[in-house]
Amino acid sequence: MHSPLVKLPPLEPLRGFVAAAKHLSFTRAAEELCLTQSAISRQVQTLESALGVPLFIRRVRSLALTAAGARLAIAADGWLAEYATLAASLRDPAARPVTITATIGIAALWLVPRLSRFQALHPDIDVRLAASNRLLDLARDGIDLALRYCAERDAPAGAEPLFGESTVPVASPALAARPLDRATLAETVLLDYDDVRYPWLRWGHWLTTLGLDGVRPRAVLVFNQYDQLIQAAVGGQGIAIGRAQLVDRLVAAGQLRVVGDGRAEATGRAFWLVATPGAQRPEVACFAEWLRDEAAATAGPAGGPVAAMQGKPTESSPA
Repeated sequence: MHSPLVKLPPLEPLRGFVAAAKHLSFTRAAEELCLTQSAISRQVQTLESALGVPLFIRRVRSLALTAAGARLAIAADGWLAEYATLAASLRDPAARPVTITATIGIAALWLVPRLSRFQALHPDIDVRLAASNRLLDLARDGIDLALRYCAERDAPAGAEPLFGESTVPVASPALAARPLDRATLAETVLLDYDDVRYPWLRWGHWLTTLGLDGVRPRAVLVFNQYDQLIQAAVGGQGIAIGRAQLVDRLVAAGQLRVVGDGRAEATGRAFWLVATPGAQRPEVACFAEWLRDEAAATAGPAGGPVAAMQGKPTESSPA
């Protein structure tokens, strides 16, 4: 029986492809990898032949990724980045950064805006963020810590609750000036989340709660990435269902405002800190403690969102 490794497409051309996808130029990819333009072109052609699909749309003076090329570029860039980090840690274990994973939305809206504070406190500790909506295996993928959002029953063994969640409609200051009611909804654009598994983040659930399910909005814009949905709200494109603990920074900065006074507590769901089993390196323990402090500030005083977690969970949630 043949090993699955034998059936893998050639791996060496991936470097050339990823560089070309990043620059959308064979010439600039060749400069980055110290190769010739023709060598990059051959690598891409080899990969296309092995996969049986075109990866680039070749124009006279430009390149564009095909749909298949875009999918491969995102995945391959992540694979090679993880391999590079692992290789560096094997060469010099002392130089290994603290690696944390989180979903793209949590990373973009909660973690990344706070990282500068950690950097100011601990400039000698390097941090690597592996943002992914895939549920990564911490030990296998070389991850030290994970931020995960799930129901209490789905939390991994040893996970620490950081803060709970509540949801509230939010919009740019101009749009938030008007209440959301039957008169205004017909003139309002709603920003919706494209995942039916999580109704508490979708407008159908909210409109029913508000007694507005029979009223049609002016339009609905649907997003499959939550951080992009929130950026559209900041840009004044419509009203979004805000995950309060993720958008509090934007509300405090005046970029978003709460629309009306409706607020829903997500009982039984929370954000959790998960660590790879085993002894932690000092820098990992330091970063974990900093995360706890940031989470405490997010959760607020006793009786805040984390207190709402008491009792049995009602629904499972995204990782």
